[in-house]
Amino acid sequence: VCKKHHMVCLEVMQGCVCPDWASLTLGVFVCQACSLLHRSIPHISRVKSVQDTWDASEVELMAAMGNNAAKAKYEQKVPAFYYRPTHTDCKLLREQWIRAKYERNEFEFIEKQEPYSAGYREGFLWKRGRDNGQFLSRKFILSEREGALKYFNKQDARDPKAVMKIETLNATFQPAKIGNPCGLQITYLKDNSTRNIFVYHSDAKEMVDWFNAIRAARFHYLQVAFPGASDEELVPKLTRNFMKEGFMEKTGPKHTEGFKKRWFTMDDRRLMYFKDPLDAYARGEVFIGSKENSYTVLAGLPPSTQGYHWNHGITIVTPERKFLFACETEAEQRDWIAAFQRVINRPMRPQEYAVEAHFKHKP
Repeated sequence: VCKKHHMVCLEVMQGCVCPDWASLTLGVFVCQACSLLHRSIPHISRVKSVQDTWDASEVELMAAMGNNAAKAKYEQKVPAFYYRPTHTDCKLLREQWIRAKYERNEFEFIEKQEPYSAGYREGFLWKRGRDNGQFLSRKFILSEREGALKYFNKQDARDPKAVMKIETLNATFQPAKIGNPCGLQITYLKDNSTRNIFVYHSDAKEMVDWFNAIRAARFHYLQVAFPGASDEELVPKLTRNFMKEGFMEKTGPKHTEGFKKRWFTMDDRRLMYFKDPLDAYARGEVFIGSKENSYTVLAGLPPSTQGYHWNHGITIVTPERKFLFACETEAEQRDWIAAFQRVINRPMRPQEYAVEAHFKHKP
C-alpha cells in the first residue's frame, strides 16, 4: 500500500495526485476528492483510507488488481471524443465519469455508447428564455448529417427556433452561473456574433450524454475539415471552457463616458461583455490578437481617464484603439491581465486573421 506515492489517482489523471484512498471493491487507488464520489455509489465501490489498518486479504486484493489493470479493463474503449474530466471540473462531470466506468460499463461495451456516438440525438431540455429568464421545456435535435443542433419552441413545430451549426458550436458546464448542477452553456456564432443558450436536464447522465454527443459531432466534423489531423490534434478543439469570466467596469471608445459594470467572458480570442451573466447576446465583443500584431495589455489606465471607476485599471492596446477596463480588486486585475497575456503571447492561427478582419470592419 505504501507504493501509492508512486501513482496518481486512477480517475482524474490531470491534477489528481497522492491517492490516499482505495476502493477495496474495485482494487484501485484514488485521491480524497474522488473517494467522496466513489462513496456515492456504495453498491459499486467501498473505499478505505490507506492510513487505516489493513488486513492481509485486503492487501492481496489491491495487489491483484491495481490502477494499471483497472484502467485496462474499465477504460478499454473510451471514444477519443469522450470528455475525460480533470480535478478542476464540476462534480457532475467527475461523478458521471466514475459511474460510466464502473456502474454502466460504458467503455467495455461499445453498444452502451450509442446515446452520444450515434450521430443523432433528440430529446427535451429545460432552456432559459431569452427575454423572461424562465426555463421552459424545449425539444432539441442534434444531427451530424445536417451539421446542426436545433431547438423548437413547440413540440409539434415544423421549423426550428434556432439552427446552430456544428462548425461553431461549443458547450461548457456552468452549474454556479446557471444555478443548476446540470447547467450547460451552449454557444454558437450567428452572423459572426456569439449567441448564448443556457440549458439543463434533471437527469445528470442525460446532460452529460448531450455534452458528449456535441463533442462527438464536433469530432466527426473536424475529421472531415482537417483530414490529415490526428486525434490528439483534434480533441482539444472539440469543446472549450472559458479562459476567465467575471465583472469589470468599462468605458466607451472616446473614454469620456462613465464607467459601467459589465459581465465579461474571455472565450479564446473573443472578449465579450454582457449586462447580465445570463444574457443571450453580448453587448459587445473585442478581438484580442497577438503581440506580433501589436496587441498589448497594460496595468492601469491613462492619466487622462475621466469619471469614477474601480481602482484597479487595465488597458488593452489594439492596432485600432485602446480599451479601458477597471477591476474591483487587485487580485481580479492580476487574474485578468494573466488571461489576456496568455492570449496575446499565443501566435495567431491563419483562420484567426479572418476573424480579426471581420472585427475591424464592424460598423
